[in-house]
Amino acid sequence: MNTRLKELSRLFFKLGCTAFGGPAVHIAMMREEVVNKNAWITDAHFLDLISATNLIPGPNSTEMTMHIGHERAGWRGLIVAGMCFIFPAVVITSVLAYLYNQYGLLPEVAPYIYGIKPAIVGVIISAMVALGRSAFKSIWLWILGLITFGVCMAGVNEIVALFGAGALGMAKYMWQSQKQRVNGILPVFLSHVISLPNVKIFLTFLKVGSILYGSGYVLFAFLNDELVRTGLLTHTQLADAIAVGQFTPGPVFSAATFIGWQMGGFWGAMAATIGIFLPSFIFVALLNPLIPKLRASKMISSFLDAVNASSIAIILFVCLDIFRDSIADWRSILILVISISLTFIFKRLNTAFIVLSGALLGYLLLLVK
Repeated sequence: MNTRLKELSRLFFKLGCTAFGGPAVHIAMMREEVVNKNAWITDAHFLDLISATNLIPGPNSTEMTMHIGHERAGWRGLIVAGMCFIFPAVVITSVLAYLYNQYGLLPEVAPYIYGIKPAIVGVIISAMVALGRSAFKSIWLWILGLITFGVCMAGVNEIVALFGAGALGMAKYMWQSQKQRVNGILPVFLSHVISLPNVKIFLTFLKVGSILYGSGYVLFAFLNDELVRTGLLTHTQLADAIAVGQFTPGPVFSAATFIGWQMGGFWGAMAATIGIFLPSFIFVALLNPLIPKLRASKMISSFLDAVNASSIAIILFVCLDIFRDSIADWRSILILVISISLTFIFKRLNTAFIVLSGALLGYLLLLVK
């Protein structure tokens, strides 16, 4: 394995083990490692990759690992980065799925989650401040970001808002220039997985991974329609899968592993995991080489600038939901302030330490009466 592949495997395995809190915080942690600490890519290009993940279906933060891997080491880097980020979450979720299947209970983690949530809000805010300097390059983009945030607050779907902003960016360019020009826009282990029930699980999650836009919460709404209403999964199992997705590190979509285990044991878990993540590898492999060509087109560049600004607004909108859910008393406010302060004072501090420190501090503060 060459040096770059080793670097990717170490970095994304570490993030897969420590990146709690969902796509927004995963992306913030990736930026710290990839842009600030290692200088593999610039903030501007990192923003373009965020926009690219928002334009295709699948788990955004997992697709970011694949884009970064491709930038660093080609198609082998794409596979290594994606697999190393996914693997820890799948292993942890498989263990929890086995214990749940045997005993019907999940471990008590609420005291630690209490502190994690305000800590990750702090991490997201600090990352978005830095990315905002690259994204909001003009008053027009500030206005577009505020409009995106406003329509999301009004209940408009985030993907509709994102594409709408991109269309406005292109329309502005066309109005200014009066012309239209675009410069071009694993094998799976077989013997157990291809049994009929597992094929059905695989195809169900393949469909989900192929068409699903948005956050993990959208995933669970989709699975409610696909599995609960058809009687393949109970409401309790889906609710527990949501919990597992939230308190395990790595991609929230690893909840598919938990659900697959409840439906078909170990091989059902593997079928669900492969099904939900496989489309992302394909989409990123097809899209990543096109990003420089898209950026070279002035009209598509205007589209990407608008999408970049809107992506920051959407991440902050998601952060607002987390804020409402997690900042409820003096303890959580204290953890939030400490987390934000640490990110600005110790700029090279690994964000995993901030998140884990938030978990420990939250646990200790809950002991205070």
